[in-house]
Amino acid sequence: MQTVKTGDTVRVHYHGRLTNGSTFDSSAGRDPLEFQVGAGMVIKGFDNGVLEMQVGDKKTVQIPVDQAYGPKNEELIMEFPKANIPPDLKPEVGMELQMSNAQGQVFPVKVAAVGEESVTLDANHPLAGEELIFDIELVEIV
Repeated sequence: MQTVKTGDTVRVHYHGRLTNGSTFDSSAGRDPLEFQVGAGMVIKGFDNGVLEMQVGDKKTVQIPVDQAYGPKNEELIMEFPKANIPPDLKPEVGMELQMSNAQGQVFPVKVAAVGEESVTLDANHPLAGEELIFDIELVEIV
């Protein structure tokens, strides 16, 4: 029976959770995720996790931070003056916003703290610094 190798296109169902057990993503109720193994379409630990699987196999993989979204980068956490925030926007911790840099590139940020004069914004990926656990089922090798 054929096993997954680098370069194969595969279809998988998955359930992703954090080490505290909370779910952050799942393919339940959706079409399986299709990607080319080793092409950088998914995080490295997920890519490595499907290698050697056969159609119908199910497994759980624990992905360390360095093979997921990496550690939190403190340089991506910034203080932003409240005076520069539109007056109709009332920032709250956890709120997701969009910012743009000097080149006009738009990127998501999350409000990490709200102070008297400034707001702390975090531009890290929401899963940065997290070890991830995935339950994976190989549906098809295309």
